[in-house]
Amino acid sequence: MTFASPIPWWAAALAVMAIIGIAYWSYRRPVAPLSTVQRGTLTVLRALSLGAVLFFLCRPVVLLPPSANGDLVVPILVDVSRSMRIADADGRPRLDQAIDVVQREIVPSLSGTFTPEVYAIGESWAVASPEAMRPEARHSNLVEAVAAVRERHRGRGVPGIVVVSDGGNTGAAAMTAAGPPVIAVGVGTVEGPRDREVVALSAGDPRIDQTSIDLHVSAVSRGYGRSPVQLRILANGSVAETRTLTPTADGSPIDEFVTVSPDPSVATVYTAEIVAAGDEAIVENNSRSVLVSPVGRKRRLLALVGAPGYEFSFLARALARDPGLEVDSIVRKGQNESGQHTFLVQAGGGRAATLTSGFPESREALFSYDGLIVANVEGDFFTRAQLEMAAEFVSRRGGGLVVLGGRSFAQRGLIGTPLEEALPVELNDRRGSAMRDPLDGEGSATTNVVALTAEGESHPAVRIGATPAETRKLWTALPPLAASAALGGQKPGATVLAVTSAPSGARYPLIAVQRYGRGRTMVFAGEAAWRWRMLVRAADRTYEHIWRQAARWLVTAAPDPVSVILPAAAEAGDSIQIEMEAREQNFVAAADATLTATVTAPGGVSQPLSFRRSADGTAGFTAPLKPEQPGLYRVQGEARRGTRSLGAVDAWFLVGGADREFADPRLNEAFLRRLARGSGGQYVAARDADRVGSLLQSSAPGTLAPEQRDIWHEPWTFALVVALLSVEWILRRRWGLR
Repeated sequence: MTFASPIPWWAAALAVMAIIGIAYWSYRRPVAPLSTVQRGTLTVLRALSLGAVLFFLCRPVVLLPPSANGDLVVPILVDVSRSMRIADADGRPRLDQAIDVVQREIVPSLSGTFTPEVYAIGESWAVASPEAMRPEARHSNLVEAVAAVRERHRGRGVPGIVVVSDGGNTGAAAMTAAGPPVIAVGVGTVEGPRDREVVALSAGDPRIDQTSIDLHVSAVSRGYGRSPVQLRILANGSVAETRTLTPTADGSPIDEFVTVSPDPSVATVYTAEIVAAGDEAIVENNSRSVLVSPVGRKRRLLALVGAPGYEFSFLARALARDPGLEVDSIVRKGQNESGQHTFLVQAGGGRAATLTSGFPESREALFSYDGLIVANVEGDFFTRAQLEMAAEFVSRRGGGLVVLGGRSFAQRGLIGTPLEEALPVELNDRRGSAMRDPLDGEGSATTNVVALTAEGESHPAVRIGATPAETRKLWTALPPLAASAALGGQKPGATVLAVTSAPSGARYPLIAVQRYGRGRTMVFAGEAAWRWRMLVRAADRTYEHIWRQAARWLVTAAPDPVSVILPAAAEAGDSIQIEMEAREQNFVAAADATLTATVTAPGGVSQPLSFRRSADGTAGFTAPLKPEQPGLYRVQGEARRGTRSLGAVDAWFLVGGADREFADPRLNEAFLRRLARGSGGQYVAARDADRVGSLLQSSAPGTLAPEQRDIWHEPWTFALVVALLSVEWILRRRWGLR
């Protein structure tokens, strides 16, 4: 006998001494007179009870002699998920080939040496006869099935586990525990059947009201050469657009951008669908869907401007044309007789009173906005506390920040301030921070001309055309800027979207963005961007589109104090988590908040969600949910602190937007090899399945270690402790003790 959880000898000695001491002191001075024999009996019973508990806590196990080979069990796991009905195994469904391999090759090779046990595995596992197997399981969690069967046979002689599958795993990707080696047998073909598949579908950043978004469709056609593919885009089931695409080669990826205009008042499900070929056997992967949620409240921007001028006047008019934005502004006018700055404040909703000093007076006031514009304001205008508040506005609140204009970067600007870290480029002036005038010196024809980078052509912050090529064309046609600040290089994780040229030919960042904490930041180093409006045709709206697009990108991701995080790619039957965060108006976590919420299924049936607080005391709450049908689900809820409401949520999520089981329906030998290699086993093709017996035979001697039998969790161990305590209690009562 040995122990599965042994303790050091000195700890065991101390524990034994403690048990003896406790038992002795328990009956040293009983309240009723006891004889020496009675006191000794009760003391021994108490010591035995405590000793038994300590003994079993150390998990005693018995090592038995190794089993004979005939007693060794070999679990055979047969994949019965839906992908096993694909008929590419010598013209037969994969499951038919798997059953044939098990019955004709694997089981006979084990007979007389091992005892086979056959299991059907999908999203669950169960003992089954091959004749009763059907390819109907919704998913195939191969790794979890192997782990479960390992646990079932823990302590028994198992030389290996055989997995017969096409490798289409939709669960965990890596083995989580050590155990018997896995012999993986692959069925199907690596080439797979002739198939057309929508590999991915994504929507661009959700935008504000009355605008378009980009759908990115990735597709592939295998086995049909360069035959054209008909792609249809559906909006809530109705065809919105149809395109004919031609692959560059058989099996080569097809990438297409489609611009759509969702109804901002309702949830819109967009579906990318490839029309199935006449001989296509798999149609489940011909479509994918993505949800574009309805527009919520207006997004609120605060603009802090260093002085009246053309720059902000044109910018303010451009943003005012967007019905999804609400802009408050603080414009510095000059100084009064006392040398104090004076401001022109324009704000709605009673917010002007908190802005009269030139900056929001509290975090609650600043955090009520979704975005902050700092335009031509010197760094020394702000106090350090205000700069710290602005940095927290981005990192903690999740707001958007854009810094623009030469004065914002002049001299030392924001260098060394708490806001410097939030910006996407270095602000140092090692290359000089002087403004460049396009009218001076050679090369004036190309100085301060704007050019998008490769990343900028497709980035939602500056993408103003239907395609990357059109976006590049529109930006190239813009007039040169009057000047721009010479900023440093981009920071790690930042992206430069546009650059300008200097007389020397050098290029400097003009527009750069990055994520910072929960929010987003942008810098615009140019001067006189109003030229993009005044030096073009009156009907040209490129300038407005640029700034509205940038503003939307900055503020779209800004969360409310009470927000919900929903699964992005759930399927019917999945166990998912609905996450909510509850914060105060200053975005401090409200861990003691009370949440009430319901989820409404596609049929209109609602059920309450039961939220549990995060153990780390943050703003997070989670509720489990297992949606049983595909379609749109709606989550509505509210967070309260006492009688005070912190906010409400109303959000949608899509279940069943794609069928993971038929994603890339080819035999996935790579996964099966990893599964086998990670456990110390081997991969064999179906045609070599007769080798399974010999492979297990060669590994069996190494597994014939002494068989381990647990005795610490047997029923009699619990009965023994209960019996000792019961005898002690009965004797105490009989001898006058309570």
